[in-house]
Amino acid sequence: MAEVILNNIKKVYPFVSGEQKKGRKKKAEEPAKKVNLQITDEGVVAVQQFSLNIADKEFIVLVGPSGCGKSTTLRMVAGLEEISDGELIIDGKVMNNVAPKDRDIAMVFQSYALYPHMTVYENMAFALRLRHLDRKEIDRKVREAAEILDITQYLDRKPKALSGGQRQRVAIGRAIVRAPKVMLMDEPLSNLDAKLRNEMRAEIIKLRQRIDTTFIYVTHDQTEAMTLGDRIVIMKDGYIQQIGTPQEVFNHPANLFVAGFIGMPVMNFFDAKLLREGEHYFVELGGHKVHLSEEKCARLLAKEVPSQDITLGVRPEHTDLADNGVSGIVDVSEMMGSSVHLHITAEGRDVILIVPTVDMKNIPAMGDRIHFSFNGKVAHVFSKEDDRNLEF
Repeated sequence: MAEVILNNIKKVYPFVSGEQKKGRKKKAEEPAKKVNLQITDEGVVAVQQFSLNIADKEFIVLVGPSGCGKSTTLRMVAGLEEISDGELIIDGKVMNNVAPKDRDIAMVFQSYALYPHMTVYENMAFALRLRHLDRKEIDRKVREAAEILDITQYLDRKPKALSGGQRQRVAIGRAIVRAPKVMLMDEPLSNLDAKLRNEMRAEIIKLRQRIDTTFIYVTHDQTEAMTLGDRIVIMKDGYIQQIGTPQEVFNHPANLFVAGFIGMPVMNFFDAKLLREGEHYFVELGGHKVHLSEEKCARLLAKEVPSQDITLGVRPEHTDLADNGVSGIVDVSEMMGSSVHLHITAEGRDVILIVPTVDMKNIPAMGDRIHFSFNGKVAHVFSKEDDRNLEF
């Protein structure tokens, strides 16, 4: 029920006494070693230049590998981490120096964080009792939330008597009874097994449709990001790499990192050439020349992109077996029912092809030489210099 604006947010963890000199010495001794977080004279920079406008009732997902700064960003919104620089605005009010309890937010943690000595009902009612709400109002809110989450039958139980999925529902219920303006969720499904994660994803989607709250959700799981988010914020090393709808980041990745992070199995990458011939563009791979779609050509023409060596990206599901095309040797053939995943060696790279089994007479076996092709609509062209998508 609130718009959230993060304006050029930055988080720096200052050095403790003596740590700066030690860090500098280590850095001098190991100049080639890469670290996830940037080290400056101020300290360790965990989040840098983070700007995002989140609309009222929007579901935003922050996604990225461990150490990219997504949980730190969420904790700054919650008030659990101090903002080093920038401005946080919730519902039109600057919140940088507002105490967490006064921000009208609720947070669901990875570890459930339930009170073990309290029943489910007591856990859910606790925050409302601290507000000194009327008993009848507390009871109404708790039972309403329990019904939404289908945990009414567990209200008299203690957390130890519940499964992991049931405990997570209680943790979510404890958050939604407060009717917060903003709901923050920090990898809430990571402790659940695969089946429960799928079920809880569906429950969160249903929940989102039933309560009028702005959601900010953190995960490292791209499946959760793609299925839950209205928009996805992809982060790496404290920086935003791309913001867009699930379909936008899948179809038009901004750079190599996004292309390799979103999609399962991961996108195939090749050393290839981008060729401009008049107003048309082609990619050349292994002697196989593919004309890019009119839409892609128009974007490249608008940016006056010249012929050059590129990194070519093609998703496994966008490849087809062909009589001639790019050649490769099958290393592993995985039957997945409706499709077969072929792991091959082609153009000096490990490549994955996903091929439907419909009408396939013979499934290629280990050691077979095959050829594959791809359509110009699904070819992604990335700069060799800075890894960005040359179309954008």
